[in-house]
Amino acid sequence: MEPGGDGTEETLLPLELSRFQLSEEFGFLLPHPLTELPAPYAPWMEIAQDLPQLIASRRLRSRVQQMPQLSTRQLRGHEELHLAHLVLSFITMGYLWQEGEEGTVKVLPRNLAVPFWEVSQTLGLPPILSHADFVLANWRRKNPSGPAPSAGCAHRNLDTIISLPGGESLRGFILVTFLVEKAAVPGIKAIVQAVHAILQQDEESLHKALQQLAEAIGDMSQALKRMHDHVDPAVFYAVIRIFLSGWKDNPAMPEGLIYEGVAEEPLGYSGGSAAQSSVLHAFDELLGIRHSQHSSAFLQRMRDYMPPAHRAFVEAIHRAPSLRHLVLSSGSPRLRAAFNRCVSALVDFRSCHIIIVTKYVTVAAAKAKARQAELGDRAGPSTAKLPSALEAKGTGGSHISIFLKSIRDSTRAGLIPA
Repeated sequence: MEPGGDGTEETLLPLELSRFQLSEEFGFLLPHPLTELPAPYAPWMEIAQDLPQLIASRRLRSRVQQMPQLSTRQLRGHEELHLAHLVLSFITMGYLWQEGEEGTVKVLPRNLAVPFWEVSQTLGLPPILSHADFVLANWRRKNPSGPAPSAGCAHRNLDTIISLPGGESLRGFILVTFLVEKAAVPGIKAIVQAVHAILQQDEESLHKALQQLAEAIGDMSQALKRMHDHVDPAVFYAVIRIFLSGWKDNPAMPEGLIYEGVAEEPLGYSGGSAAQSSVLHAFDELLGIRHSQHSSAFLQRMRDYMPPAHRAFVEAIHRAPSLRHLVLSSGSPRLRAAFNRCVSALVDFRSCHIIIVTKYVTVAAAKAKARQAELGDRAGPSTAKLPSALEAKGTGGSHISIFLKSIRDSTRAGLIPA
């Protein structure tokens, strides 16, 4: 029975990580991403490895137009497909946004659109850059025999596979997000233990699992705070963000994008968003957090951007017996305190995220505008125009501050009163 199929509750419970393409060591991250595609795909790799330079010199579109039409039939196995999706998604974002918001195109050429579509269909992912590409499949050890990546040695032996404009800030953004995913791994294992304990009504095991979950969420907050050390807000706002933007709910591309050779009509897809990470969806499902209708609809839509097996894991937790119900019916103050520690840790994590978004989007936008106003006429026509289409929105298309505060507040409402 394949993950993501129409399995009944019985076939998916109790949970096992391997059944959902989850790793004991890396959680939702791809455990051993490939860094090279087979030889026939060299034309893709050559372009992908030179993206920052090709985009800066405005040569990417002409390079893509000269690219041969390659068949995806020689791609074998999960890792090759994930690398192909990563490579094609980065090339697509560069192609779309090479000239900024003002210079978008309406059509993705056939030699890029068709293979990207085919690889996406095989993986069950959308044909756009998503969190699954940007972070989960886009990491490598600089020294293959060096230490495994951990929060302690953030960037020492860790690097991205494919890049876009943004230099060290882009690298920092991807790798800090990687470290947040890595810090979540003990929490993902704790979910599995908690679901087993609920099924067996084993309060001792459940208490231990909840302690581990609270600790993991705390470690994720610590990892997320490293964003301040590694990412420059001005670079994030003016350079990086546009390349993560999609063509749904984006005024810069109101009609979407035609994938030539795939469909006659334009298609709309949301840009990359932290809401596409399966981790917080899994925590919310276990803790029974209920978000507002509007936030919930957006989060539900973001599940379509997750690898199907990961989405199936989140849905299996949703179908498991209710943790909250068990904690309430047990009447145990110890269990209630452990449950509330998890919810509080999640509130803190979401508050941390709000602080970062305020600094990197809201404040950065105001500063960039002020700088542009100050330059005024002196700047002349050649000055790059600031991105404005997503000024108050996240790259996924949500109204970012309102959305994040709403999910933080509904998380807090999940605390069980004494």
